[in-house]
Amino acid sequence: MFRKLLISMFAIGLLATGSAFAHGGHDHEPIDKEKAIEKAKVVVSQMVKKSKLDASWENVKSIKASKKAFKEGNEWFISFENKTIKDSSKSTLYVFLTLSGEYLAANFTGK
Repeated sequence: MFRKLLISMFAIGLLATGSAFAHGGHDHEPIDKEKAIEKAKVVVSQMVKKSKLDASWENVKSIKASKKAFKEGNEWFISFENKTIKDSSKSTLYVFLTLSGEYLAANFTGK
């Protein structure tokens, strides 16, 4: 009886693990430009909520989204301009995502 229970638990564990691995690849599919912009907007919103950006960034629209080649490979490069920021070195925010839309970095230099 105990052996059957142990075998059953092992089989259920394998099935659960297998199904998790089977669906893992879908999250790494490349996304299109519109989806990259949407994901970058979420990043900006989260930065505002964490007080890493001023609240004026919350509804700023993207001004450019393109794929850019870096040493590590290609990435989505999405820029946002906040015209309420007087310091020109801090008025454009650049968000970097993997081609599948995972957040990599954000800064004001674009590098």
